[in-house]
Amino acid sequence: MKAQNIDQTLTGRRAFILENTRLQAPPHTPELVLHLADEITPIWRLTEEALAEIGLPPPFWAFAWAGGQALARYILDNPAIVSGKRVIDFASGSGLVAIAAMKAGAASVLAADIDVFCEAAIGLNAAANGVATAFTEVDLLGAPPPVGPPSGAEVLLAGDICYERPMAEAVMAWLAQGRAAGATVLIGDPGRTYFPKDGLVKLAEYQVPTTRELEDMAVKRTSVWTLP
Repeated sequence: MKAQNIDQTLTGRRAFILENTRLQAPPHTPELVLHLADEITPIWRLTEEALAEIGLPPPFWAFAWAGGQALARYILDNPAIVSGKRVIDFASGSGLVAIAAMKAGAASVLAADIDVFCEAAIGLNAAANGVATAFTEVDLLGAPPPVGPPSGAEVLLAGDICYERPMAEAVMAWLAQGRAAGATVLIGDPGRTYFPKDGLVKLAEYQVPTTRELEDMAVKRTSVWTLP
């Protein structure tokens, strides 16, 4: 892949994503398609230094992570959780979970991610699945969750958010605030080190196919949890 600065407009980011990914179905949600990176796409093996050289943050949006796949699967199989409701998908990445929520009948979904490339990726992925979501790059952790009547979210979704201890603690505290305010909270997690199971209820467990390029095993035992 030729190193060159990316056009940082929304149009430029969309063009970059289309050029450097391919449309494919995540293995655990075969009814959905996403623009993803894999071993035959240009950004698959770029180092962190090479990414920085072209102006690209780590492209978490280019992969269907196990926690998101499990959460999306659960929502598709249990549409009543989101049907007719206002939903926030925190740290949305590729938008997989947000798209699943719209497919399951959510009234609206706000996909939130601080990486502005996600706006382009989620827009492309939503269109590929015949739905539309709103997007915000605002760090929602800076304020209480926007939940409750008359127009706040009724469901908070978060897939694979416990990679690092400070972030895991901050997100779990924010989600707990949302639950205390009346929102339903669902979390997808494939056994990340900093995921706290205490006080949570497991709703489902899946064996999610992944890749050894991203994970420590080819299939990840991944669970969906809720805050009671």
